[in-house]
Amino acid sequence: MDNAALLAKIEALEAAVALTKTINAEVFYWWCTALMVAIHAGFLAYEMGASRAKNALASGLKNLLAFAFLVPTFYFFGWWIYLAFPTGFTVSDAAAAGLPWSESMGPNLGDNASGIFWAAFTLFAATTASIMSGAVIERIRMSAFTILAILLGGFVWILGASWGWHPNGWLTSQWGLHDVGAAGCVHTIAGFFTLGVLINLGPRIGRFTSDGKVVHIAGHNMPMSLIGLMLIVMGFFGFLGGCIIYNGGTWMTIYNTPATLSAFAFNTLMGVAGGMIGAYVVTRDPFWMMSGALIGVISSAPGLDVYHPALAFLISFVGGLAIPKIADFILERLKIDDAVGAVAVHGFGGVWGLVAAGIFAAGYPNVEGPAVSFLGQFMSMLVFVVLGFVPGYLASYALKALGVLRVAPAAEIAGLDIAEVPVKAYPEATIPAYGTSVMSPAE
Repeated sequence: MDNAALLAKIEALEAAVALTKTINAEVFYWWCTALMVAIHAGFLAYEMGASRAKNALASGLKNLLAFAFLVPTFYFFGWWIYLAFPTGFTVSDAAAAGLPWSESMGPNLGDNASGIFWAAFTLFAATTASIMSGAVIERIRMSAFTILAILLGGFVWILGASWGWHPNGWLTSQWGLHDVGAAGCVHTIAGFFTLGVLINLGPRIGRFTSDGKVVHIAGHNMPMSLIGLMLIVMGFFGFLGGCIIYNGGTWMTIYNTPATLSAFAFNTLMGVAGGMIGAYVVTRDPFWMMSGALIGVISSAPGLDVYHPALAFLISFVGGLAIPKIADFILERLKIDDAVGAVAVHGFGGVWGLVAAGIFAAGYPNVEGPAVSFLGQFMSMLVFVVLGFVPGYLASYALKALGVLRVAPAAEIAGLDIAEVPVKAYPEATIPAYGTSVMSPAE
């Protein structure tokens, strides 16, 4: 075989290997995206179970509507925002690839990756909007919730992602932000957006007595909520898998720093366990125990790539101990009715995760910008808090001023299944399952 033929065979082999690497990456993100759908099945069950029976279907339906509306919103606007604004508010040249008429945003044999990455980010967007969903159950209008979900999932969080969950984002290049699991741009932003909404939405009727004491309002199906929370944990493996980049045999974080799936596996599971145990220790409550699993994942998310598993467990355990107490403070002292503790779990869970990375991962180098530091993590956390809270508060204030944020008191008392859907989740509940007396055939 002459040199030319040998060279041609080598080039063909290299091309085949490169194609295999590309296909492997596509398949990996395809199934990460599919697994993330479990998060939405989980939110569906979790929130329906946390609602009273008269509101169960309405709580589930608004979650499904948010998912449906966010897919086209993220196609037409969200992906462009991510590519456009990593340096602040100046549009990047890369933004052209995110325009709906770009050749990257449709079937294209020369670009096998854009659709897969867009799909993963779209599921991130839907997850972000779903975080708000549970907090506002049993009194928000379906239309108002959908508007707020589109704003949060299609515009607000993705701006934060462009700033801090991007290899060239200014929070990374200027402050050295390290947040591989998106605790900041997803959970912190969503949690504080939700806080802004809750301030304007107000508590459910009967949540507080006339002298301000808290009245417990139980959901109608605790087992359904627990199953839902476990499904969310399952979906997080797809979510976190989508946070790591496969690059032909090697793995990298969103910041182009080295990583392994092994580290993510160790620390995700240790985070889940630490959060569950911590929350159970302080509450002895099944709902909070399973919410502790989410707290654990969020608390350890920024440093999944660098933490020792024992450290991930400890950080998550501390989060599990502290976050339920923060939820109590929000309810009892601030008189804010967060039906599922989303502000505490996601908002303050994200805050703790970002700050913890500034303490325990300080000095870790970044490809772009300074090394990880407490100051950089803290300042980035403040940016995410403000970026979440201000749009949530202003948008809900505008909807409240227009009289469309909340259902009428009569509708709230009757139940949103009737007022908003209008179909009852349990129509047979209005009819006795069995008669009160036994009748003979002759009768």
